[in-house]
Amino acid sequence: MDLKQAGSSLDALVSSFQTRIVELQELVIARNMYPTTSKPDLLAIDTTLKTMESQIQAIKDRLQEERNAIPKAKKLIEHSQRQQRKLQHMLSHMPPAMLENRTQSDENPSASLMPDDSGQDILQEPSHLKEEPVAMPKVKKGSFPAPRWYITSEELESLSLYMRGRLTLDKVNIAVNEIATYADTNSQLVSCPKKKLAEDAWEKALELRDIATAEAVKGKHFFLETDIKGPGLKLDNTGKAILTVLRHLGRIHEARIGHHRVFTLSKPQ
Repeated sequence: MDLKQAGSSLDALVSSFQTRIVELQELVIARNMYPTTSKPDLLAIDTTLKTMESQIQAIKDRLQEERNAIPKAKKLIEHSQRQQRKLQHMLSHMPPAMLENRTQSDENPSASLMPDDSGQDILQEPSHLKEEPVAMPKVKKGSFPAPRWYITSEELESLSLYMRGRLTLDKVNIAVNEIATYADTNSQLVSCPKKKLAEDAWEKALELRDIATAEAVKGKHFFLETDIKGPGLKLDNTGKAILTVLRHLGRIHEARIGHHRVFTLSKPQ
């Protein structure tokens, strides 16, 4: 039953009560010639009516609460639909190699999990990346993972031929995934306490913290040129072309901080 039907039923109930009250009033008038016997009856009727009024008010309050909850429910649905569209966008532009590995994992979960040294399970990398796997960092609770804004085929084809060269959508989107992994690793180092880091890692963490407070980087996910080590993205001619494409399409922005070349991740416009 929706709110309109509930409100209509409540109105009918109130009308019925009012009719009953009028009848009781007429009966009281008819019995006024016997005040001794009518007084207890009147008190009982008064108590019953007050109880019914209280119940009706409780029902009205509950219906009002439901009405007030409708806008919040609509906003929640809108947020869920926006999130669904984002996930569908990411899935539709996921590199074929990664999509194939995901399908195999769904069909055979036990085969797609490999225990690491800590006894935890990690997802298996695509077969052509196994020689130099990129470890997925653990994201600290309460922080957000780096965005993976994959490139669409339309965006790649919109670039001039000299810029995209022989780049394929698969290569570019694997690079998008890798730079997000670099950014997650740096975010983890920036937020990790000293007691959990080795001495050399702590020195890098301090350096990253200084970079993270720079005006061009503050509040953004970032990675350094020195973080780029492959396997999908390397500092060769292909890798430099990929960075140029990502920069041109608004996926990354470049800044020079100290002696470091720093790239920040950004949402495409």
